Amino acid sequence: MKTYLPKIDLQERRWHLVNADGAVLGRLAVQITNLLRGRDKAIYTPHLDAGDFVVVINAEKVVVTGKKEREKLYMSYSGWKGGEKYRSVAQIRARYPEKLIAHAVAGMMPKNRLGRKLLTKLKVYKGSAHPHQAQNPAPLTAAN
Repeated sequence: MKTYLPKIDLQERRWHLVNADGAVLGRLAVQITNLLRGRDKAIYTPHLDAGDFVVVINAEKVVVTGKKEREKLYMSYSGWKGGEKYRSVAQIRARYPEKLIAHAVAGMMPKNRLGRKLLTKLKVYKGSAHPHQAQNPAPLTAAN
């Protein structure tokens, strides 16, 4: 008996529109990750790209629970001595809220070439406007 491998090149990729307004960050990231990896499809294979495109709008309205708004810190490092910077969720939300969702989803992806390729299919925007109207993204309700 041979193992069946799907022909991913022949598959039509769908577009999903996710409204992050009022959605909890971690639960939203799990839902987005599953769509990007194709976990909702019968042809899902862990080492192949079977996922769809995901457009996330209203990124600035995503919710974090507990004291994370003030106490959770994101660290970045410039590579220079003393180049560590720590920012809270509130600081990131004020400046670039798209990174909150992108960082959460990236943390749930495989840490390899496939994961980096899958992340290119994630489009995150603050506000409700996005340039992907021509693809007719299907609206999807975010899990709370």
